[in-house]
Amino acid sequence: MAIQHKTADKRRKMGAAAMRTYPHISHSWGLKESEAALLLGVPDSTYRRWKQAPEQASLDANHLERMSLILGIYKALHLLLPNPESANSWLQRPNSTPLFAGHSPMERLLSGQVSDLYVVRQHLDAATPRP
Repeated sequence: MAIQHKTADKRRKMGAAAMRTYPHISHSWGLKESEAALLLGVPDSTYRRWKQAPEQASLDANHLERMSLILGIYKALHLLLPNPESANSWLQRPNSTPLFAGHSPMERLLSGQVSDLYVVRQHLDAATPRP
């Protein structure tokens, strides 16, 4: 029982930290609130509630996975494109690589599938130089 409590407490702390950060990322990417909710895989009302009270956010394993992928995408963009405006707008610009077929990466992300978050993250990680 103590292990379950520690796991739940850790998940709650991680969720609160993520929900203090994520609204800033979604704003820098130019997302509407409904789009931010979709990327996180929650209804708009849940996103608004979590955004207003991050400590009350109850992110499950799926939400934490999505959040991890989103944070990784954000970090990779800022490593690849040191100009914050370029990094933040990359997701919105049409991309001719076969992965995006002329659409913006954000169009793919807004399908709402966690697999699309993974694919975009993997694409960016492959382009990120390793030390």
